[in-house]
Formats: sequence, structure tokens, C-alpha cells
Amino acid sequence: MTLRVLGVDPGLTRCGIGVVDVEKNRRATMVAYGVVGTSPEEELDQRLLVIATSIDDWLDKHEPHVLAVERVFSQLNVSTVMGVAQASGVVIAAAARRGIPVALHTPSEVKAAVTGSGTSNKDAVTKLVTKILRLDAPPRPADAADALALAITHAWRAGGATSGRAAGAGAPGGQSLTAAQRAWADAAPGGQSLTAAQRAWADAEAKARRAR
Repeated sequence: MTLRVLGVDPGLTRCGIGVVDVEKNRRATMVAYGVVGTSPEEELDQRLLVIATSIDDWLDKHEPHVLAVERVFSQLNVSTVMGVAQASGVVIAAAARRGIPVALHTPSEVKAAVTGSGTSNKDAVTKLVTKILRLDAPPRPADAADALALAITHAWRAGGATSGRAAGAGAPGGQSLTAAQRAWADAAPGGQSLTAAQRAWADAEAKARRAR
């Protein structure tokens, strides 16, 4: 079974979108990616409408099993946080209208999942996303690469649900896995070897849980 995840790197000026199919052996394949752009000179309602219309088109066209969105961080400046939060809300609502579950992942979670380090820069993320998806050229701009990284991260985390806990017992943010995610996780070989990046991410997550 293949799990299809649509990742979104939210933003008002540039909203990255990426769709990835991940097989039960964790092999990831790029389906599509792109960036929705709006101008700061436009009114806010029109900018949000562009994002809403675009995400509707992506969801209808690619029919993902789950939507993965970058979690908003407060250390950003206020205007940036507002824009990211507004774009995120539009995207999440679009998924909710279709009954598509949404998972939120922090930037450090994504970096750790695809590169093995939660402090990697954007260039490192883009390089590893290109390698993981076996692309001939790096996805550009970086917002698109980040969206693909989000999709990969969520799929790998869903696949790891059978390790150390019952499948469907809990997903990031306390969310339960969907039927599609549970079936995909159950189908993953129990003895499947993790990549170096996946092992590093699992170790980091375990340490974070112990520190709570």
C-alpha cells in the first residue's frame, strides 16, 4: 500500500506545496510540487483567497490521505507569524472540509527526519530531499523542498507507529492515525532497517520524550 501525503510550508508571500507517495518499505516518490505566491501589495483577503483556491485544486487533484503542515513558531516576528498562521488556517480548513486529517510538524522535526540533524540549514534539507526522492535536480524554490520534506517526515513517522507502540495509538500532536495510515504502518515490515536520518530522528524524539 502507498501512503500519499501533501505537505505545506505555509506563508502569505510563498506557500510551498509538495505531494509524496511513500511505500511500505519507506521508499518515497515525488508526485508534484510547486509554490503559490501572492504579492504584499494585494489586500489580505485576496491573498488568502489565492491560497485557498490553490490548495483546493491541489487537494482535489491529488487526493492525499493526510495533510502535513509546518507548525507556526512564536520566535518569528509578529508580522511573519500572523501571515504564516493565516495561511495555515486556510490550508487546514480546506483539508477539514474534505475530511482529510492534518498533522503539524516543527521545522526541527523535519530537519532531523530527512538529514539526521535538527539544526540543518535549508540547503542541507533540499539536498537530502533531492536524494531521498531520486530527483535529477533540486526542487526549487526552497519553499517547495520544505513542503516535500514535510510530506516525507510525516510518512516516515506514520510508518514508525508500529515500533514501540500500537499502530494508531498516537501520532504527532496526539492525533490518531487514519485508517489509511494504520494500514500502511501495519504493512511496513517489522524488521525494516531505518535509514541513518530516521535513526537519528527516532533517537532525538525518544530523548525529547524522556526530558518532558
